[in-house]
Amino acid sequence: MPRIFGTDGVRGLANAELTAQLALDLGVAAARVLRREIEDHRPLAVVGRDTRVSGHFLEGAVVAGLASAGVDVLLLGVVPTPGVAYLTDALDADLGVVLSASHNPMPDNGIKFLARGGVKLDDHHESLIEAALGQEWERPTGAAVGRVTAYAGTDEEYAEHLLRTLDDPDGKPLSGLRIVLDCAHGAASTVGPKVLEAAGATVITIGAEPDGLNINDGVGSTHLGPLAEAVLAHGADAGFAVDGDADRCLAVDHTGTPVDGDQIMAILALALHEAGELKDDTLVATVMSNLGLIQALDAAGITVRRAAVGDRYVLEQMNTHGFVLGGEQSGHVILSRHATTGDGLLTALHVLRRMVRTQKSLRELAGVMTRLPQVLVNVPGVDRTRTDDVALVAAVAEAEAELAGTGRVLLRPSGTEPLVRVMVEAPTAEQAEAVAQRLADVVRERLAV
Repeated sequence: MPRIFGTDGVRGLANAELTAQLALDLGVAAARVLRREIEDHRPLAVVGRDTRVSGHFLEGAVVAGLASAGVDVLLLGVVPTPGVAYLTDALDADLGVVLSASHNPMPDNGIKFLARGGVKLDDHHESLIEAALGQEWERPTGAAVGRVTAYAGTDEEYAEHLLRTLDDPDGKPLSGLRIVLDCAHGAASTVGPKVLEAAGATVITIGAEPDGLNINDGVGSTHLGPLAEAVLAHGADAGFAVDGDADRCLAVDHTGTPVDGDQIMAILALALHEAGELKDDTLVATVMSNLGLIQALDAAGITVRRAAVGDRYVLEQMNTHGFVLGGEQSGHVILSRHATTGDGLLTALHVLRRMVRTQKSLRELAGVMTRLPQVLVNVPGVDRTRTDDVALVAAVAEAEAELAGTGRVLLRPSGTEPLVRVMVEAPTAEQAEAVAQRLADVVRERLAV
């Protein structure tokens, strides 16, 4: 059968591609794989979801699958994805399940499995789950079926964990800050404001009225306009926006100017570097991170390692080498001393703590790096497998020689579509646009199908 797991679990249009039947079957298959590996105790799974209306029936289906195959389930309710990861570890669960499509529009949904410890399930186990789909199996009966219990302490335990990461003895490390938080009408709508207020900040909240249909709709980390407007209207020190499942975080400074994931990573890398806590003085970013990030951190003696696009590839490098900070331009930032995945609220807390400790505004802190103009051109309808074409390689080399170390060129084939992405960074927007369009023309000519 074709592979159904993508880079972040199983996603699709809820009730069309991602159906209740598929969710049930995935629950059964995951339980069967789990039970084959656990013999000394009854397996336990925790299940959390975001605010999408489809999360209700998908949660019911996946839980039914798990319990029918003999796995006990704790229902966490609405909780950020990093909260599910934390509680998978804290509650000593064998499996974590997240029902969310993150920053995607409301009609989509997804199912993501986490292994013991709250880490992303590896490719091997995803393949085992896929292989188990639709197979005949021996159904437990009587006392052998799983029990399903609502867990009462979800928000409180996750919030306490986040606050502990600030390691501040007075318990109010963010006192004096006035902050706007955009919760994307998603999973952080309740716990997000509580955490910032408990840390001492004055919080103005927007995007925190989920109705099942409005998640990510014109708000959150993919729509920073309302956040900027609220920061200016309330005279706030800064604003932070998470996405629907709160594993990403972007910001705006007190003038309403966006602060992206590269700038956030620069702020946190310098903080850890000065504290002597940045392993091997290294940050892991992706090939899409701006050259300005590399230049700024290089000046501070910090190395930036490049990973392929996708948080799983950032995590692979971090886990392999023990690095403590990594992330993406999109705001998916991983602080591995405190989390096994990107955590938008954790990121916001630590950027705010940096503001307090340095007595600098977010604008000053973000100014440590100068973002080079970046132009991205998508070229559809081409053979993405032939980017090694001799004439195209020569055109890229010519463009790189023209930039002479002041910019860079990246050709990235799509993983799923007949599409090649041309990304160019240059000292001026005009030069970046000109070089990108010139290369896009070569891609169209040489890779036409």
